[in-house]
Amino acid sequence: MDQELAGKFEEQNRKLDAIELSVKKIRSYLFWTVMASVILFVLPLLGLLIAIPKFLDVYSSAGLQ
Repeated sequence: MDQELAGKFEEQNRKLDAIELSVKKIRSYLFWTVMASVILFVLPLLGLLIAIPKFLDVYSSAGLQ
């Protein structure tokens, strides 16, 4: 009985290790997905913060009001 119980514990430990590895991979994928989303959203906003004032300066100096 003890050997059967020990075998089941070993099997559960192997399955838990596999689940832990899977969770770590998913966490890593989610982290990099969020980072890519933030970068692809924030960088264009920063570009607009630079481009819009220059555009407005050119637009107002051209007299196209």
